[in-house]
Amino acid sequence: MDFNSHSDIKDKHAFLSPSSPHWLNYDPQKVEARYYSFSASVRGTKLHKFAQDAIELGIHIDERHGALAAYVADAMAYRMTCEVPLLYSPNAFGHADTLSFWDFFLRIHDYKSGVTPSKPTQLEVYAALFCLEYGHSPFDIQIETRIYQGTEATIFEPPPERIQSIMDTIVKHDKQIQALKEVERWH
Repeated sequence: MDFNSHSDIKDKHAFLSPSSPHWLNYDPQKVEARYYSFSASVRGTKLHKFAQDAIELGIHIDERHGALAAYVADAMAYRMTCEVPLLYSPNAFGHADTLSFWDFFLRIHDYKSGVTPSKPTQLEVYAALFCLEYGHSPFDIQIETRIYQGTEATIFEPPPERIQSIMDTIVKHDKQIQALKEVERWH
């Protein structure tokens, strides 16, 4: 049998997905709430791509667009790179929205399109991954992270002890996962 190719849905996720069938139990109000959450996620992905394009093309966004405009302007002002991959191991990696490292000063910025207030933990993990990958001690560099959300940017300066603790946790958990993979390989 020749199956339909459906190339238009490749790498996409359906709202009514078989792999997440929780929606079978939703009432109409829950479907509506989840749909708007799903739509916001799709919109957020598009806004991230738009911001990346604006940064890479050097195009400023009108200030009326709040945090998005500030995120783009700051990324250009600090000569930041978009979507920087940070890799410690196949078990521990991620992509920072924007990152720069000049004169022992690490900046990591993240744009959040949602309304739920964000915490700096994700950015602290990026800082830890950066230090692990590039061999920098968090005690020897300055680190500033920013979350751009709504109409403002929130600046965090994580203490080096916090970043070192995250680095230690990444290394410890990575060793455990590697050991589990070895055991699994022999079974």
